[in-house]
Amino acid sequence: MDGVDHTVQVTASTLYEAVALGMAALRGKEWVAGIPEGMSAVKVSVADVPVGHCVKLGDFKSWLARDGGSPRDRSQRYRVREILGTLTFPST
Repeated sequence: MDGVDHTVQVTASTLYEAVALGMAALRGKEWVAGIPEGMSAVKVSVADVPVGHCVKLGDFKSWLARDGGSPRDRSQRYRVREILGTLTFPST
């Protein structure tokens, strides 16, 4: 196993979840000779997954102008208003 690296890509919420998902992906594959335990290490690299979205400004303005909703919704709108430097979105 010296000098042999195996690489898999996983999506995980935590470091240890990423390790477990990677190990599970490799387990049982005939091309993997086995992963010794003990002093072996698992390297985890974080890579942001590019995601594209297109939002109509009218929809954005409507969302921003809403009142109410869940505490999370209200908090997100408040944060966006802070980013814009205003508590209300300009009408033009």
